Amino acid sequence: MSLASNPSVLPQPLNRRQFVQGTAAALAAIASNPRLVRAADANSKVTIGWMGCGGRGTWIADLFQQHGGYQIVACADYFQDRVDTFGDKFKIEASRRFTGLMGYKRMLEGKLDAVVIESPPYFHPEHAAASVEAGKHVYVAKPIAVDVPGCQSIAESGKKATAKKQVFLVDFQTRNNEFYIEAIKRVHAGAIGKITFGEARYHCGALHMRGAVDNSPAGRLRNWPFDIALSGDIITEQNIHTLDVMNWIMQTPPLSVAGTGGRKGRVHVGDCWDHFALVFQYPDNVGIIFSSKQYDDGGSDVGIVMDVFGSAGRISTKYGGNVFLIAKDKESYPGGKTGSIYKDGAVNNIASFHKQILAGDCSNTTVVPSVQSNIITIMGRTAAYEHRPVTWKEIIKSTKRMKPQFEGLKA
Repeated sequence: MSLASNPSVLPQPLNRRQFVQGTAAALAAIASNPRLVRAADANSKVTIGWMGCGGRGTWIADLFQQHGGYQIVACADYFQDRVDTFGDKFKIEASRRFTGLMGYKRMLEGKLDAVVIESPPYFHPEHAAASVEAGKHVYVAKPIAVDVPGCQSIAESGKKATAKKQVFLVDFQTRNNEFYIEAIKRVHAGAIGKITFGEARYHCGALHMRGAVDNSPAGRLRNWPFDIALSGDIITEQNIHTLDVMNWIMQTPPLSVAGTGGRKGRVHVGDCWDHFALVFQYPDNVGIIFSSKQYDDGGSDVGIVMDVFGSAGRISTKYGGNVFLIAKDKESYPGGKTGSIYKDGAVNNIASFHKQILAGDCSNTTVVPSVQSNIITIMGRTAAYEHRPVTWKEIIKSTKRMKPQFEGLKA
């Protein structure tokens, strides 16, 4: 039977009410699906609100601008001078520049697609949670937190973002580098045999304060890398680069850690330690020796290094240097130089963030490993501070919070 012979199966013309109702339903379906919204307007720029207008915040904001797919439309920082310098540079309206500890909340009330969090690490969990709740995509710098409750908060924010179809990306440079990816993939495939032991280190010179030493709450906030509660100490704020690679290679958290550290090379600035020396114990009697320093010692090489030795080879990684793998029984991997990884890693993550937003890819795979690596740094810090072994089972139950000095600071 042809369609023409049975008029009842032919498409019927819509009346006005049916047309309006159908159009409204279609628009509602599109509006509720970020993937469809972005697909329909793929040439539009992702509008960003910026949290943290200091040195690195301004540096990476330039990279977002250079990408071409973003527009920075608002910014927040405690300090008026930083907000104004940042706002002038990126042509942000004066009405969308926010100061004070709660400035980020006022910024989130405006129209934004996404938020970039470059504030001091202590604030990352609070800023991320509020951004997800406000319906924004989130790009957050490492470290994600300074204590275990903060790490757990980030984990929860990542889950909520996925459920709400929002992108949540943590900015680790090594995890998107082709040489790290390939070399570590081969380790996981058995290229170096059974892992026997490893050595990790982050050795660098002294950091320099901005302006004179100022131990007031505002002064400590301006120079937050020197403040334990705001930064998490050097093992969390800085050494996480190396310890994240350790975590990536080992694929499981350490069973325990013991060690020490202190302040001997830099005693007049802030309260962060300037060195750590630890041993991480892994299953199957595998030990990873870790050391770090952050003071001038007359000329030692800066090194962000992870070497892991196996029964049939070894992997060597150096942030900013060479990454390679030597295998006795399988094909070795020559790898390559990562001299520009600091910038290239950020550029890659910025591009990934944009691509995921437009594609509606809210799998948010960077969250879980970042949380685990961050907790490992806190585990090592706790062992050194308290001069005793600390286990993974113990640290993940920790409820201890870092408490910065905020007395007298404006909301």
